[in-house]
Amino acid sequence: MPTFTALPTETVEAWRAGAPDAYGNPPERHISNGAGNPCRHCLNHVHKGADMLILAHKPFEGTHPYAETGPIFLCADPCERGGGTDLPAILTSSPDYLIKGYGTDDRIVYGTGVVAPVAELHQRIAAIFADPTVAYIHARSARNNCYQLRIDRD
Repeated sequence: MPTFTALPTETVEAWRAGAPDAYGNPPERHISNGAGNPCRHCLNHVHKGADMLILAHKPFEGTHPYAETGPIFLCADPCERGGGTDLPAILTSSPDYLIKGYGTDDRIVYGTGVVAPVAELHQRIAAIFADPTVAYIHARSARNNCYQLRIDRD
């Protein structure tokens, strides 16, 4: 089984303390409307009425053509880091997700990207990991292309 990997707690705690995001801005504070606000740390949805952070995130080191940057949500209050082999809550609220493999050089492995229905995620992830050049997978929103989480080999 693959491992669904949340953002590191140390990184999230730094943002909660006001550390700059990928564009050098402090995270914005908002109130969750309860719909479509997946926390990339606990891998659950931010509850309606709860404080949340919105910030620009780049899930890569450095800058290069494949270093996509986009908005993410986080619980503003401390939450337990999610992850593991069970499908996390943030990958169950949409009918499908964009998943694509990356090599050790953090470049997309072409031919691995697919919009996968939730019911087929494990099967599609296994198919992507069948390619030995794939080091890890990113899951993104199929509607807005927002980064959701990283998927690592078992």
